[in-house]
Amino acid sequence: MKITVAVPVRNEADNIGDLVRRLLTQTRPPDEIVIVDGGSTDSTADIVTDFINKGAAVKLIRAGQALPGRGRNLGAAAANSEWLAFIDAGIEPAADWLEILASSVDEDNAADVIYGGCEAITDSFFTECAAIAYLFPPVRKEGIIARRRFIASSLMKKSVWLSVGGFPEDLRSAEDHVFMNRIDSAGFKQVYEPRAIVRWHLRPTFGTTFARFVVYARNNLRAGLWRDWQARIFLRYFVLVAIAAVLLVLAPTLVWVPLALWLLMLMLRGLVAIRRNRITYPAKLGRNLKRLMLLIPLIATIDAAAFLGSIHWLCMDWRRRPRSIALEADNGA
Repeated sequence: MKITVAVPVRNEADNIGDLVRRLLTQTRPPDEIVIVDGGSTDSTADIVTDFINKGAAVKLIRAGQALPGRGRNLGAAAANSEWLAFIDAGIEPAADWLEILASSVDEDNAADVIYGGCEAITDSFFTECAAIAYLFPPVRKEGIIARRRFIASSLMKKSVWLSVGGFPEDLRSAEDHVFMNRIDSAGFKQVYEPRAIVRWHLRPTFGTTFARFVVYARNNLRAGLWRDWQARIFLRYFVLVAIAAVLLVLAPTLVWVPLALWLLMLMLRGLVAIRRNRITYPAKLGRNLKRLMLLIPLIATIDAAAFLGSIHWLCMDWRRRPRSIALEADNGA
C-alpha cells in the first residue's frame, strides 16, 4: 500500500517546514509528499526545495496562481501512489496520523475513503470561545469524541478522486464540501477513524475571524451550499426586521424591542453552543459565564460576516457564476 500526501500551499513560509518534518517523521511515513505552490510570494517554495535537495521524498509543483482545489487536483494527478492523503499547511498531524488512517484499510478492505479526526488548537481564551462558537460540536463514537469529517485529515483511493472529477478549482473555500458531497453521491464506502488526529489553529482575533467568514460566506453561495449555514441566519434576521417594521408602524415607542430580541437571540445561541460543547470544553459556571460574554459579540461578528460575504456574492458572482457550480447548486450538491 503506497500513499502520497498532497498539500496545497500559498505563502506558508511560517509553517510549511514544520508540516513537512511532521510528515517525514510519521510512524508510517508517506511514500511521497507532493506540495503544490499556488503562487507564493514568500520563501515557501525555497523551504520545500531545501527538503528536496536533502533527499526527502518530496515533490514541488509550481502552479502559478492556484486556489486550494486546483492545488489538490494537481497534487493528486502527480501522485505515483494508489492512495491519496490530503492535509493542509498550518495543520499539525499527530505522529501516528497516517499509520492509523492506513490501518483502517487493513481492517476494512472495502473502504474507499477514510476520514480522520481533527481538533482545534485552543491556546487562548478567544480561540477556546471561537471553537465553541462555530465548530461543529463533537459526538461520542465508540467511546471516542469525534468531530465532523475533514478533508485535511483524509485518505482515499486515487480512483475515487478521479471518479468524482476532483475538486472545484474556482472556489477559495467550500471546495472540500463540494468534493465530499460528490463522494457521497457516488456511493463510495466511507470509514471514520477519529483516532487519526490533526490539529489546526483558529483565527485569534475578531478582525481575522470576520475576514475569514466573509470569504466563507461568499464561496458558500458560489458553491450552492448556503442552506447549510446562511439560510438559518437569514431567517432569524428576517424575523427581527419584520418585527421591527411592524412595531415602527403600530407602536413606535417599542422600537427597542427588536434590539432586545436580537441580544436575547445571541445569548441563547451562545448558551446552546456552550451546552453542545460541554464534553470537549467542560467548565464551571463562572467560566461559562465569562465565555458567554465573549460568545455574544463573536456570534454577532460571524453573522455580520455572513451578510457581507453574501453581498459580495450578490455584487460580484451572482450573474456570472460558473455554470457547473450553478448546476450543482440546483441539484442540491
